[in-house]
Amino acid sequence: MLPYSSVLPWLCWLLPIAASLVPLGMRGSSAKAKGLPVVASTFLSMVLALSLLPALSGPGYSDLQAFWFSLPGGGSVGMGMLVDPLSIIIVNIVAFLCFLIMVYSVKYVEGDPSAGRYWFLMSLFVGGMLLLILADNFILFFIGWKLVGLCSYGLIGYYYNDEREHWIGGPAPHAFQKPSRAGLKALLVTTFGDVALLASIIIIYIYSGTFNFMELYQTSSTWVAQIAQTPGLLSAVCLLFVAGPLAKSAQFPFQEWLPDAMAGPTPVSALIHAATMVKAGVYIVARVLPIFFLAYWVMTPRLSEALIFFYAIAISGAITILLGATQAMVALELKKVLAYSTISAIGYMMLSLGVSGLSPSSLVEGLYSGVFHLINHGVYKAALFLCAGIAIHVSGSIYVNEMRLSSKSMRRVLVFMVIGGLALAGAPPFSGFWSKEGILMSCLESGQYVLFAVASLSVILTIFSVIRVLGMMFCNGSSGAGYVAPRFASPTEQESKGHGDNVHSAVPALMLLPCGVLAALTVLLSCVGPWLGGSIRQTFDAYLIDTLGLPLASLVPTHAPQGLPISLILSVSSVVMIAIGALPAYRIYVQHKWCAEDLLARHRSLQAIHRLLWNRYYIDAVCNKVFVGWTLAMRSPIAKHIEGAMDAAINVGVPSLIGAASRGLRRIQTGILSVNIIYFVATVVALLLITIFAGVL
Repeated sequence: MLPYSSVLPWLCWLLPIAASLVPLGMRGSSAKAKGLPVVASTFLSMVLALSLLPALSGPGYSDLQAFWFSLPGGGSVGMGMLVDPLSIIIVNIVAFLCFLIMVYSVKYVEGDPSAGRYWFLMSLFVGGMLLLILADNFILFFIGWKLVGLCSYGLIGYYYNDEREHWIGGPAPHAFQKPSRAGLKALLVTTFGDVALLASIIIIYIYSGTFNFMELYQTSSTWVAQIAQTPGLLSAVCLLFVAGPLAKSAQFPFQEWLPDAMAGPTPVSALIHAATMVKAGVYIVARVLPIFFLAYWVMTPRLSEALIFFYAIAISGAITILLGATQAMVALELKKVLAYSTISAIGYMMLSLGVSGLSPSSLVEGLYSGVFHLINHGVYKAALFLCAGIAIHVSGSIYVNEMRLSSKSMRRVLVFMVIGGLALAGAPPFSGFWSKEGILMSCLESGQYVLFAVASLSVILTIFSVIRVLGMMFCNGSSGAGYVAPRFASPTEQESKGHGDNVHSAVPALMLLPCGVLAALTVLLSCVGPWLGGSIRQTFDAYLIDTLGLPLASLVPTHAPQGLPISLILSVSSVVMIAIGALPAYRIYVQHKWCAEDLLARHRSLQAIHRLLWNRYYIDAVCNKVFVGWTLAMRSPIAKHIEGAMDAAINVGVPSLIGAASRGLRRIQTGILSVNIIYFVATVVALLLITIFAGVL
């Protein structure tokens, strides 16, 4: 039997999965009653995750094996929980955020007739995410990975009946998107990455003989070298593996599913964007990153193909940063603006992890900065999404240019969103500033100056987007981009629209409380940012050197310390970039000294840029044309020539054949005993003759 301490990581993810079944059996109960077991299990998971924190101060890791099963070709696969700095840090931030989102959900889904399905999917989602983080091998990891993907499909398409009030996109005359299609889109895109990831895992197992993460680290010099003996195979493994996390984390070229995922309920958006799904890709990249680092920087001879892993991650992250930041500048749907900023923020994390393997001196900086930014982003982005749910409820509109909220009666929500927005933009001294500085530093240390420039430019774009959204929501100015159209609101929303002062008093405290906690935590992280970042850096430094045995001291050349001047330059440049982006946004959307519509009308170049960004660089349109258009065009021919023929053969032809045989038998069946005996004798003789002839042949 496992010691009690060894059971804790197992219970951490098993409790939410077990609790997910409870709401399904509570027929006739209220939505609140169905949610309480899920909230309780998520709280216990958070407590169990906190119990793992003391292990951060200890050396090494713990691989808590519980059982194993034999493989057909010999050998066995152990199943266990891996408790190390990476899993401890991420499982704690995930469990904490999931608990607050569940608390928020209690009031959000109150009165929803489908609440049982909501709580089932949410709890199973949380359990799957905690499982993939704590798993010590690729098999358990992939089970959690797929649970998260399948639950996200159900949650994004939660309003699968596609009622008009749940459509996203628009406003008219622009196209709307239905929840059922958005969920299917997320499933198909992420499944493509899942298949590629699974293929790479199988290849790795064929050469390594193990699925266990720590065994893969310890034997990597052997099995990676064997893969590299086949030219191009290691490159293929790198690209296949990378496709999984890039698709799951909505990175270029797979980013288009995430904005449409806003069709789900607001807590689902917070769960996917802040706490769980998109962070899963970042986690697995950080988990396997040391293997490919060792393959190029430590092994002799160096395996140059291993660098493809880092370049693919870094370049995709940099492109995604720019795509997300620019599209957030023109989007009108509040949750889509936050979605684009999430795409950009995950791009920063991927960029940091990618450049960490492009130079020995940037490994620790890149790894710790990516994880540190994951922590900061999870907190302030969850606050922003939960506040967005309140703003949409109060205003009755999903569009920021229609909200026109009162900055007095909505003061608390405004303060929470300002804190989260400044942290999102990386404005000093907020939490996002400290982790973004580390990411920019890792770009410089690895010599990737183009990637550094892209990441720096996005700071300007992000602060512009933050001030634009807050100004349009709370400052009651012009409509922004010139697209004004009514939203198809539900009757409840129509009653509340335009009466923010009165409705705010009805906003449940249970929904405001998680927002306040997350905003306060963002402030706390801002105050302790340098200390916390330094502690995480020291933890990963010791883990990489002492536990994984990477000889970083011999790889990194000694030179005069230049950290302070570079840090000072980065800080000053960040302030300058914040000012460059904030000034025009403040003049347009807060002071209303400039008019966005007039600027667009006077400059055709701005109109062209705006059109390009509004249409999402036409990437989504091209994907629909290439992958969706021809599929839909084939529906009628397939239905007519294939499904119709199959239907006629199976549902018409087979019954007709059986009916004809029945009618024929009735003609020869007289019911006379002597005739029946003749039939029987003839049948026996025929069988004997067949047997004799078969024996002769």
